[in-house]
Amino acid sequence: MLDRISLELTHPWWMAALFLVLPLLGWYFWRSLSDFPPRQLVVSLLTRCLVTGLLVLALSGLTLLKPTTQQFVIVAIDQSLSVAEPEQDSTSGESGESGEPRKSQVDEFLDKALTDSRIGDHKVVFLPFATQAGTVSQVRPQIDPAIDGTADKKSTTAELDRNATDLAAAIRSAAGAMPPDYVPSIVLLTDGNQTIGDVMQAALGTASAVRSKRSSEPGRGGESVLSVGKSLIPIDTIPLKVRDNPEVQVAAVDVPAQVREGEPFYVEVVINSNHDDEGLVEVFRGAHKVLSESRTLKAGENRFRFQQSITGERLAQYSARISGLKTDTLLDNNTESGLVFTTGKPRVLLIESDPKLAQQLVWALQQEEIEVDVRPIEGMPDSLADLQNYELLALSNVPATSLSQRQMELARTYVQDLGGGFLMLGGDQSFGLGGYYKTVLEEILPVRSDFEKEKEKPSLGMVLVIDKSGSMGGEKIEMAKEAAKSAAELLGPRDQLGVIAFDGNFYWVSELQSAANKARIIDDISRIEAGGGTTMAPAMEEAYNSLVGATAKLKHVIVLTDGISSPGDFEGIAQNMATSRITCSTVGVGEGSDNKLLEEIARIGQGRHFEAMEASSLPQIFAKETMTASKSAINEQPFVPQVVRPTQTLADIDFETAPFLLGYVVTRPKATCEFILATESGDPLLAWWRYGLGTTVAFTSDAKSRWGAEWLTWPGYSKFWAQVIRHSMRKNDVKGVIVEVKQERRKATVTLDAIDPTGKFLNQAITEATIIDPQLSQRKLELKQTAPGRYVAEFDTPASGAYHLNLTQKTAGGTLLHQQTRGLIVGYPDELRLRPTNTELLQALATSTGGRFDPRPEDLFSTGNIGKSDSAGSPADSVARTVQRTTPLWPYLVTAALLLFVLDVALRRIDFSLWWPTRWK
Repeated sequence: MLDRISLELTHPWWMAALFLVLPLLGWYFWRSLSDFPPRQLVVSLLTRCLVTGLLVLALSGLTLLKPTTQQFVIVAIDQSLSVAEPEQDSTSGESGESGEPRKSQVDEFLDKALTDSRIGDHKVVFLPFATQAGTVSQVRPQIDPAIDGTADKKSTTAELDRNATDLAAAIRSAAGAMPPDYVPSIVLLTDGNQTIGDVMQAALGTASAVRSKRSSEPGRGGESVLSVGKSLIPIDTIPLKVRDNPEVQVAAVDVPAQVREGEPFYVEVVINSNHDDEGLVEVFRGAHKVLSESRTLKAGENRFRFQQSITGERLAQYSARISGLKTDTLLDNNTESGLVFTTGKPRVLLIESDPKLAQQLVWALQQEEIEVDVRPIEGMPDSLADLQNYELLALSNVPATSLSQRQMELARTYVQDLGGGFLMLGGDQSFGLGGYYKTVLEEILPVRSDFEKEKEKPSLGMVLVIDKSGSMGGEKIEMAKEAAKSAAELLGPRDQLGVIAFDGNFYWVSELQSAANKARIIDDISRIEAGGGTTMAPAMEEAYNSLVGATAKLKHVIVLTDGISSPGDFEGIAQNMATSRITCSTVGVGEGSDNKLLEEIARIGQGRHFEAMEASSLPQIFAKETMTASKSAINEQPFVPQVVRPTQTLADIDFETAPFLLGYVVTRPKATCEFILATESGDPLLAWWRYGLGTTVAFTSDAKSRWGAEWLTWPGYSKFWAQVIRHSMRKNDVKGVIVEVKQERRKATVTLDAIDPTGKFLNQAITEATIIDPQLSQRKLELKQTAPGRYVAEFDTPASGAYHLNLTQKTAGGTLLHQQTRGLIVGYPDELRLRPTNTELLQALATSTGGRFDPRPEDLFSTGNIGKSDSAGSPADSVARTVQRTTPLWPYLVTAALLLFVLDVALRRIDFSLWWPTRWK
């Protein structure tokens, strides 16, 4: 029983040692030859038996069990943004002096509950929590009362992220910090609006785990620690008021998940307010405003509905924003978005260096029921949301130097993880000539930009003049070295390369020599270190002098700097180069370079000038310049395409009647690509391969009037391009498939319902989703079948922004059945939404764990009325909860055994009959 003192052995099997040791002691006593008096020998035997018994009891874990009602109370305090906080009182002295902050509702409750007379010998600690649980402490946590948009949203003591509420984490942390030998209790002060996790599951799961742990402790005897209640640790819930500052929020933008192109549908904007107000409601589709109206808002929920239809977009984002309000506290929750997926004709995005030249290809594809959007280079998408509107991205004569690293990364993600198609067309700014060597886009292409230079091509002598001043330190000098190495790798054995570095002076990093010595040149480049001033003219002069005597047919200089050089005759040196048929290109790195001077040098030197705002673009610039200067990457001899590998995709195209193409960019096919068409020289003309979930295609000639002029009038032109693009574009077969994506409490649920062509549920299909988060990180998960034809999966959405999904269904044999793309916009944190205190959840939590809902402060330490929700807090009138407090007795037993052992030694060494002869005989 838990209400009386008792003893218990924690390791009772040690008691068996008595059956072995006591007979040995008796046998030793019987065989003893000692001439001490018999009584003394008997006392010695009894002492030894007692010592043995005490030691065996110590080893057996003799423990004193004493009942206690002393409580260990963990007060978990919600510090999230949704909880109401004290306002500054600037008019009266209700809370002390004028201007002093009022007490918070938490402090008011705890000041009443935690008086010395009520705490008594109980233990109380505090646990702050919000997005995560803080640290258990004896100090009551405080938070900054400011909650406006400029306030620090961190706890001033626990440094908590206040943008979410995880009640489950608070319960788990409190249970883990609960010590044994006390009556456990958790007091939860919160508004009950959890935005992460499931507190009911965490509370019951924690109870089960802790009960198992405590049942195995000394003195528990396998029975429940609590004498009342359904759970091991009762949770008393104290409802807190939610923030009541004047607030208006856009709660939702409700749109259908999927519509047909051109089909009318309704967009419904839901705006919640805790007061009457009026403001300007604006709705955008992408960047285009489709609605702007002043609306009167009443306290509560306000819904505004209007009709829309979509043409020319695959994935449309509708965003609603409210502004111009009379009173509003937070601005972060004034915008919300929704996504609509449309079905219709396949769509292609063509990025063309000269959009006017793409008209023939556009007409040809439109004739084959393929919609084409043409954009200049500046229109290259910089978000996955933009790319998701298309089944294929095509680049026509677009140099890598005009694209950012992020844009190239997005294109790879679009192909690899979202199944998009990618096509690169040839031109004098494409493939190697566009600087794609060793870029992200070359990685996804089926061809390589480097190639073995033909012997009949003119040789190139090139000198790289690289600024190594102190301002070039860090990433700049490392990228400059990578760029110089790329240039060395692209040159052929008949070419020559030299590298000069300069600061206040110049020196040869690598003398002008045959590019066949690539390894040595690259090793020399690696040793460049930044430091010193910037004096460019002597280095340019040295480059000029070295190339004047070179035997190469083509001669080129690339000058790279990030600053302003000491004065020099730059125009004169550039003019001397031009006179000697040496071209000179310049590269300015960052905003500090003298681009005006560099541009003039390039103009006089008949080269090109590049402004590299990001050092990471230097390798593409050098690769482009190297290929352009070598004049070996273009072959402008007319040729007829040669079929290398017949394919069903082009089975009905008669290449025997195909006219000449007038040129192409020289590339090399990759080992695992499908090499479809070749030039008469055997170089790739058309190749494709699978890259991740998508397909990429390289066509090294063009589809316009420079090299493809004669193809424009060929009857097979439209069919050829339509079939190439249909083969490589993303397949969005939506027939028989419905996909729905919902998000709540930082978790998204994707549900896919599918039927087969006969109208029956599609069962036992391998269904997978690839998810791309706002940081472009990707993960894969499997959708589990939960009902006939229905597949469901959940994933976390911790960050705000766009999440993109690619869903595939396959048979057990791996045959692709469906492929779908969807998106999800995660807006402002749920913590900023207008919601009342969730008393229903708090009552359920208290009842299910054996705690109390909204007890009075003075009853916080009473253990009566367990499991009763009594907001009136009636006094306790039932038996108090107790636990058995364990006290190990082994230290006392060992001490007693040691004292008795000393007595036993004395009994075995001293003849006590000499002092008390009559007593011991």
